[in-house]
Amino acid sequence: MSWLTSLPAVALVVGGLLVAFLAAALARIGVRALVPVGEQDRVPQIATPLMPTLGAAFAIFAALSLASEAGYLRAAEGLVSDEAASASRLAWAATSPQVQSEPIDAALLDYLQTTRAREWQGTAAASGDDPATARAIARLERSVRAEAARPEVGTATDTELVVSLDGVTSSRRARVAAAGHEVPGLYVVTLMVSGLALIVNSGALVFRSSLRTSLLVVGVASVVGLSLALLFALSAPWRGPFIVSGHPLDAIIGDLKSGFFGGRS
Repeated sequence: MSWLTSLPAVALVVGGLLVAFLAAALARIGVRALVPVGEQDRVPQIATPLMPTLGAAFAIFAALSLASEAGYLRAAEGLVSDEAASASRLAWAATSPQVQSEPIDAALLDYLQTTRAREWQGTAAASGDDPATARAIARLERSVRAEAARPEVGTATDTELVVSLDGVTSSRRARVAAAGHEVPGLYVVTLMVSGLALIVNSGALVFRSSLRTSLLVVGVASVVGLSLALLFALSAPWRGPFIVSGHPLDAIIGDLKSGFFGGRS
């Protein structure tokens, strides 16, 4: 399913609409071809009562699926904010008396720039095994723990440094885990089946109508196609059309470069 969620937004929208329109056209043609002439009068009698039920079912499934994936996107943005907050706490902890902040600031800046460049999008975001990022994390760990181990730093300060460092690495682990999220297959199957059933039923209602009148089904097909496209677009915040913003981390990078944490800005 990851290949589908990685498509551009335009491809998802066009593909969803094409599938929906094709289903509507095949439904109209299929009813004419498959239903015996003597029974065709019964088709509207059967299809009409089903429309409210199928419409409600699709609306419920779409609302549940889209709300779940939209909530996941908000949670992903929260993880990035948490990582930026942890990086900020570490940068401020490095300004404590007796702490040599330059090695920590340099290692933290290298880590943030590397993770933004190397593991923010695509498969690298979910794997978490980029060599350059691993080296940057190791450098940051060594720099912070070396300062925390110095006797003149003091217990309170070394605890603050280590706890802040753990916050950065824990936030990264949570982000990497979240980047591996995929929309549950049952969501997709249920939504597609209910949407196609709604489209087919709509096509059955107008199978005897003129082509111009049958275009009324386009509205139903458009809603179904766009709903599916939106679901796929929302479900992969590090691979799909809606990439989670890295602005919170970029702001910390800018502050480190300007010397803000050291009071030199």
